[in-house]
Amino acid sequence: MRALVARAVGEPPRVEEIDLPPTGPGEVRVEIRAAGVCHSDLSMINGTVAAPYPLVLGHEAAGVVAEVGAGVTRVAPGEHVVLNWSPPCRRCWYCGHGEPWLCERAGAPAVPRGGSVDGESLHVTLGLGALAEQVVVPQHAVIAVPAELPMEAAALLGCAVLTGIGAVRRTAAVAPGDAVAVIGLGGVGLSVVSAARAAGAGPVLAVDVSPAKAELALAVGATEFLIADDEINRALRGRTDGRGVDHAFECVGRASTIRTAWRATRRGGQVTVVGMGAKDDIVGLSALEIFHSARTLRSSVYGSSDPDRDVPELARAVLDGTLDLTPLITDRTTLDGAPEAFARMARGEGARTVVRP
Repeated sequence: MRALVARAVGEPPRVEEIDLPPTGPGEVRVEIRAAGVCHSDLSMINGTVAAPYPLVLGHEAAGVVAEVGAGVTRVAPGEHVVLNWSPPCRRCWYCGHGEPWLCERAGAPAVPRGGSVDGESLHVTLGLGALAEQVVVPQHAVIAVPAELPMEAAALLGCAVLTGIGAVRRTAAVAPGDAVAVIGLGGVGLSVVSAARAAGAGPVLAVDVSPAKAELALAVGATEFLIADDEINRALRGRTDGRGVDHAFECVGRASTIRTAWRATRRGGQVTVVGMGAKDDIVGLSALEIFHSARTLRSSVYGSSDPDRDVPELARAVLDGTLDLTPLITDRTTLDGAPEAFARMARGEGARTVVRP
């Protein structure tokens, strides 16, 4: 079968023929029908996040169950599923304390799970490697969704939408009337904008370096779009009577933009880091400003969500029309077009590209 493989830092990924491992006990083989091009995969391509190579890319996807192994009770062949790159074990300390998104056994960067046609060992991103025609995954890495849910929407529920909406609803608990700034308008950032507006926040200020993101931001619910420049903090404070916003969401994963979010937030406000950055990109805050500002700085891992609970809930919202994901999908392509989709993402173009293998 065919899959998108990255072989070295900085090299464009390419489509290759690979061998799919057999479906073992407790495992499920899924035919991928739609997969999102996610910034976390780009971070593994460009070296922001260290990853072993060669690496089958992809972790945001949906498909149809083609085969189940012995002992599988969670799904059956023919069911439509969303892939979950961080399935909780339900047994560790974190799972037992209501924080399955921090599960000790979930979300490993990559694991050996397959091989090339010449016998070379391959790794797969976040246990999935979903930019491929098919995957074999543990049964707890799939979540059944209604067959009438469009596959493109289902794919986005597996990462961007779950992360962005969860950051607003579950991590930050944005309330009606809260002033919100969202810095970085990729698929996750636009999901944050949409969720903040749905929560009744206002103003919802969307910030990006690219003027092309303005139309997208306004389409998903931003009350105003601002260019990220040297005057951005002054501009954000000017929209909030000089105080700063109640909530700032950083959806880039860089020290500089985390610092921007920090400075844009009022005293006593909350800064939520949603973007995943590099381990050597250090954020500097003085002891005095931490004390004086009384701000909260925290991250939102996978939207502080329990995918088994939240993915079906979001699927229902898509089907009943209360959650519209259409504006998030700016490009569609085949597996052969996926390398160029990553190149567009690196240039800051568009929101989400959906790949249909």
